[in-house]
Amino acid sequence: MPERRSIPRAATITSRYGTRDVTEDNEFPVNYHGESRVRRIVILGTPNMGSVESMKAFMVGRRIGLARIPPEVMLTFPSFYQLFPHPLTNWLVDIDGRPFDLDPFDISTWQRFQWSLFDPKLRADILRGFDDPAAGEQRLALLEKYFHKHIERGRRFMWSLTVNMQRQPWQLVVFGGDCSLTPARMVVEEVAGEYKLRLKPEQIKSPRPGIDYERLMLEPGDGLVTKTSLLARQTLDPFVPRHRWSDFPIDYPLFLCEDHSQLTNNAFFQNNLLHFLLSRDE
Repeated sequence: MPERRSIPRAATITSRYGTRDVTEDNEFPVNYHGESRVRRIVILGTPNMGSVESMKAFMVGRRIGLARIPPEVMLTFPSFYQLFPHPLTNWLVDIDGRPFDLDPFDISTWQRFQWSLFDPKLRADILRGFDDPAAGEQRLALLEKYFHKHIERGRRFMWSLTVNMQRQPWQLVVFGGDCSLTPARMVVEEVAGEYKLRLKPEQIKSPRPGIDYERLMLEPGDGLVTKTSLLARQTLDPFVPRHRWSDFPIDYPLFLCEDHSQLTNNAFFQNNLLHFLLSRDE
């Protein structure tokens, strides 16, 4: 399957690096390729610090209309690896709300908690799809190789978005929703010596007194992308400075009371988009 990236994120990458594939190594030299080609950038509902929903899709699949795409198919979509939460975010916490110092782009994290391709049940389901056991094992080996390759490319892509720039030669405006509670964190709960991943507050079996799990796991957003991720920040608290490794100079944000799938239909977005793109520089 050919690799596809969301248009807004691709525009940001192209402006910084031009046609260079930044997922091939760990060097991200900004060459300002877009300085003479790009004057203004508008991004809409973009997970600039990643999305917990993308990881959930790898674990439980994703529903599209009346159909459901299973996890073993989701993990063959290259672009979804580029949507995992930024390592700078507190995307995973324990039952007491304490963050795990884990990288979502480190394959050992997935192996440790037996997520997605490393879930014994999912692996057994994949093997049952083959009459020849050897063919099933070959399929698993191929998927593991694919997973290794694209999770590393996803890591590099995510870090390349926030590399420090000496100057900002173009205007950057972000539009996004902030009226819907949106998954921001997952909780790991230990049950009988096993780690259980809780994707929703109501899934927690033994909540700790005094902890508001809805507030802990959900943040304002558009249902898929949190406001924090849209702004490329680690926290909603405006008094907490941006991380020194999170350079994402925004001219200004505009927020809509819409779900992710309805953002482009919003009249406020359409009017302000045209104003921003067509107005003359002073």
